[in-house]
Amino acid sequence: MTTLFIKNMVCNRCIMVVQNEVDKLGLDAKNFKLGEVTFDKELTDEQRNNLSGALFPLGFEVINDKKSRVIEQIKTIIIDLVHHQDNESKTNLSDILSSKLNHDYNYLSNLFSEVEGTTIEKYFIAQKIEKVKELLIYDELSLSEIAFRLNYSSVAYLSNQFKKVTGLTPSHFKKIREDKRKPLDEV
Repeated sequence: MTTLFIKNMVCNRCIMVVQNEVDKLGLDAKNFKLGEVTFDKELTDEQRNNLSGALFPLGFEVINDKKSRVIEQIKTIIIDLVHHQDNESKTNLSDILSSKLNHDYNYLSNLFSEVEGTTIEKYFIAQKIEKVKELLIYDELSLSEIAFRLNYSSVAYLSNQFKKVTGLTPSHFKKIREDKRKPLDEV
């Protein structure tokens, strides 16, 4: 069994695109999930190169080195937590990352900062702010409901963090409705 790690798989649509390319190449994949494709058999170098060549023009990249894989796994876990789960868990991000990746958080934090030039915490906050923008644009939840859904301790804390990151208050952002959202892979 072989697992390939794929950079920039951030949503279900990404999974569908990667799955489509794997199918086009006639590769027998067992499982697809954010950032990963698992195959029953070891892929040949030619198959890996063909897959890599097919995915690259679509904005995806097969990750070969261990450090990059760990960084991508950190990002995938954070994206999944913020964008794909109702974040009701009160568990610390550091505990979640350590347990899912079987590494000490200090190692993960130092590696992430070294490679990405930002901290895990800042990346997590950036993802949360993008989710707040999305929810504000959808206009289905109040700011209190958004704060609760994203585990902010208060609306004031969410508003302060939002303003610090975007330069706007949530209500001002909502009023101007400028699409300041970035694609998740660019956060």
